[in-house]
Amino acid sequence: MSHTLYLAPLRGFTNYIYRNTFIRFFKGIDLAVSPFVPTVSSWRIKDTHIRDVLPENNSGMPVVPQIIGKSAEEFIRMATYLYDLGYDTVNWNLGCPYPMVAKKRRGSGLLPYPDMIDEFLEKTVPAIPNRLSVKTRLGRYTADEISELMPVFNRYPLAELIIHPRLGVQMYDGGPDLDTFAACLERSAHPVVYNGDICRLDDFQRLAGRFRTVDRWMIGRGVLGNPFLPAIIRAGEDTFSDKISGFKKFHDALVDEFSAVFTGPAHVVDRMKGFWVYFTDTFTNTRKVFKKIRKVRNLENYTDIVTRFFNEEAVWGG
Repeated sequence: MSHTLYLAPLRGFTNYIYRNTFIRFFKGIDLAVSPFVPTVSSWRIKDTHIRDVLPENNSGMPVVPQIIGKSAEEFIRMATYLYDLGYDTVNWNLGCPYPMVAKKRRGSGLLPYPDMIDEFLEKTVPAIPNRLSVKTRLGRYTADEISELMPVFNRYPLAELIIHPRLGVQMYDGGPDLDTFAACLERSAHPVVYNGDICRLDDFQRLAGRFRTVDRWMIGRGVLGNPFLPAIIRAGEDTFSDKISGFKKFHDALVDEFSAVFTGPAHVVDRMKGFWVYFTDTFTNTRKVFKKIRKVRNLENYTDIVTRFFNEEAVWGG
């Protein structure tokens, strides 16, 4: 079976800078779903609202813009605007687990309200020129919520259904509920994309062996930790040598690209600190360097610390 690999939308991480840099150094990802673009109440949509998905900012990797919002009218306006920019598919975010989003009944905060989701889709699907996909979790509070949502999703001609088999309140804690995902797979009238906890080749092989009808897979944290992973999955084995050197080149290019866009070096350092939360899973001896990175305040010191780590201390473990 031929598998399609998606880059997951991780806000603050997998933006156009990351995507364009990734594609320069690594292979294996077929397309990305962008971190969410919020709907806007204004009739005028500015470039600043959609900078991450502006065509001129996306040169190498096909992208499906993800939109978050609960107003059908605002969603229709944004989707239509994106269609005019060339995006024939958009994704609706029903999965964001963060409380500040969910408490406004956006993202996973909408999952306990199937009637609201039904009304939204009834208004939106016929009105937008794009195809619509949906990214969801199993529910906000309980996995029973998805059992009420599957018939709703099935009533509409969705392009696909991306399912992260956790609850919103779990955030990223605990394991994915594979039994409930299997039940969704049986009930879905649409192609299903699996999303969640694919961090190593054996994770993918185990899931692909269980869900043999699934040929679409979304990977997020696993790619951030080990950018070789998609190509390893493609090959079915790890044939890469000197990963540390390749990783360092990618890391350094990422720093350069963020430096060219951000207003000051402190912002670059803060962004890279976030990435090291995932990079620590890539190497076996990151406790000391991560402690230093968390304390660093300027780009010059950051560069000295990570260069020394890559050149003298790093041991690959991803």
